[in-house]
Amino acid sequence: METKKSLFDNLQNFFGFDNFKGDQEAIITNILAGNDTFVIMPTGGGKSMCYQLPALMSEGTAIVISPLIALMKNQVDQLRAFGGSDSIAHFLNSSLTKSEIARVKEDVLGGKTKLLYVAPESLTKQENIDFLRLNHVSFVAVDEAHCISEWGHDFRPEYRKIRQVISNIGENIPIIALTATATPKVQHDIQKNLQMNNATVFKSSFNRTNLFYEVRAKRSVIKEIVKFVKQNTGKSGIIYCLSRKKVEEVAEVLNLNGIRALPYHAGLDAKVRAETQDKFLMEDVEVIVATIAFGMGIDKPDVRYVIHHDVPKSMEGYYQETGRAGRDGGEGVCVSFYSQKDIDKLQKFMKDKPVSEREIGTQILKEVIDYAESSVCRRKQILHYFGENFDESSCGNMCDNCCAPKTFFDAEEHLHKVLSLIKHIDEKFDDRYIIDVLTGADNPQIRNYEHDTLPYFGLGKEDGENLWNSVLRQALLDNFLSKDIDQYGLLRLTEKGNDFIDNPYSIRFILNREMEAADDEDGEEGPKQGGGALDTELLQMLKDLRKKIAKQKSLPPFVIFQDPSLEEMCTHYPISMEEMKQISGVGAGKALKFGGPFIELIKKYVEDNDIDRPVDMVIKSAANKSALKVYIIQNIDRHLNLEDIAASKGLTYEEILREVESIVNSGTKLNLDYYIDEVIDEDKQDEVFDYFKTAEDDSIDHAIAELGGDDYTYEEVQLMRIKFMSELGN
Repeated sequence: METKKSLFDNLQNFFGFDNFKGDQEAIITNILAGNDTFVIMPTGGGKSMCYQLPALMSEGTAIVISPLIALMKNQVDQLRAFGGSDSIAHFLNSSLTKSEIARVKEDVLGGKTKLLYVAPESLTKQENIDFLRLNHVSFVAVDEAHCISEWGHDFRPEYRKIRQVISNIGENIPIIALTATATPKVQHDIQKNLQMNNATVFKSSFNRTNLFYEVRAKRSVIKEIVKFVKQNTGKSGIIYCLSRKKVEEVAEVLNLNGIRALPYHAGLDAKVRAETQDKFLMEDVEVIVATIAFGMGIDKPDVRYVIHHDVPKSMEGYYQETGRAGRDGGEGVCVSFYSQKDIDKLQKFMKDKPVSEREIGTQILKEVIDYAESSVCRRKQILHYFGENFDESSCGNMCDNCCAPKTFFDAEEHLHKVLSLIKHIDEKFDDRYIIDVLTGADNPQIRNYEHDTLPYFGLGKEDGENLWNSVLRQALLDNFLSKDIDQYGLLRLTEKGNDFIDNPYSIRFILNREMEAADDEDGEEGPKQGGGALDTELLQMLKDLRKKIAKQKSLPPFVIFQDPSLEEMCTHYPISMEEMKQISGVGAGKALKFGGPFIELIKKYVEDNDIDRPVDMVIKSAANKSALKVYIIQNIDRHLNLEDIAASKGLTYEEILREVESIVNSGTKLNLDYYIDEVIDEDKQDEVFDYFKTAEDDSIDHAIAELGGDDYTYEEVQLMRIKFMSELGN
């Protein structure tokens, strides 16, 4: 009773909580009793409390092994804030200087430090082992314990040496291993490797009831992301991308669209990464765009959405990354974009790996594909992956599949065929092979085994691959089958499956929706399409305004804004300077010079006519062309020949003129006199320039016809039009 009282006193005095969450109390009592303890608890369940509180209550120092420097720093800062003393918690890793290491060791030896966080790489250094042997170690906490297993999503070879090091530090040191994601296979690996088969296991449910799961086909993905973030203004979010390059690109586009976002990946300086995390925690930025290096142990409870720009590499990774949303129990939306191209890329990465790793990787990825393509409750699939059965009626429409209309089919006969075939061929094949037999595929392996002579061969050709995929997926989810992970994902019949073969009964399954072919493009290049039908009434008003301003300024109307820009204004209704800059062919210079009256007119028009503006306001893209534009502008400033600039970038002369023209039309002033003076004589220049001053439109063909066809080439007139637009329009 006394221990129970002191447990609650310590919880309240130190952390300010009145109650424990879930199994926390039982876990802490178990570790205080000196027993090995294995904790499987989802993100947000309060894992760190399970070793922090017993460490504070035990004699000596607890060693916490953690894979991430950011996680250590975060937790040490929190403990120091709670405990009011800097000595209470320290970390020992490669980021410290010699004098900082000496200070840590002094505090630990002096008995002032209750928790010492160590990276696995630092733990295995002989000098650190010798130092730790001098101290009384209360227990060792192995955080992120799934790193031990190559079946885990974050395998770290150094983790496999932990047991050996602990034995070198002292005898009978209790271990608490903790992980937020572990399939039954990974759980077994962890216990075996840490030699803690007799540990008390505490496993919480993996169900995060407040998270909404959604998978979308990958189409114009950056546009979709900007739109989503704009609809969730003021909320914190994380966007995960597979590559550093994509991280930088997405962050740039978000900033261009007025969203405070920062990139985060391993290629950035450690100091920059730490500052980025702090800015996110302090809400100086709304969105972090990151590779999966971000978020481990970042204790931000109010992340409201997690977006996967690319298919996650594994279900564990997906679960852990989505688990960073809604840790306070509030709203958490998890959107993942899916395309075949992503899958192909991930499979390509695996080609160079050793066979065993490739086999494991292929199976781990296959689970992700099945999850994304299935129409069954997402929650049911996630929990099944972690060895937990779930009745989808409890999802409460908290995933896209449960919200969507479903197509059911009577599956009794199909399921019977599948299970009977698996039994007939001695449970020695995976799901892909079973589908190939049923659909009569041309597979050399089938011929080798002479399975093309079976009555099952081609029996389900008419039904199509999607239906058989649906049957096999749901046979697994409903435990008619199990997958033998150790044996390359071979399908085995469960007791329930064998019973069904002997005593079939009526059963309905859901047919997978065919994932529409996603184009996987960011769809941001080229002229931007309008958000709907052209508003002809507004277009006329804008043209009248353009004419009026042109008269006042003694300029031809097309110098103000060209027709395609006006047309885009009539589908997107820009009502702020920021939005006006995003209309193609406008740019910052033109928006500031001419945009004001147009914005006012559009704003009044929208109010008077009660117009519902499209939410996907023109998305400003950091088109890959921006680097080319900068290159062209810099080289024109250096008075390089256009032919030379074109050649250095592999462009034709026509293409370079098009690029230069688009730069000028968007409002940037370029001085091309040095080049024009060389290629067009002065009289001709004046003639064309004067023509454009009074021209009705900016057509080059009209200009040539008017000026006398044979005297001018198309390129000459185009060059002069560029000079004209640059000097008068910008």
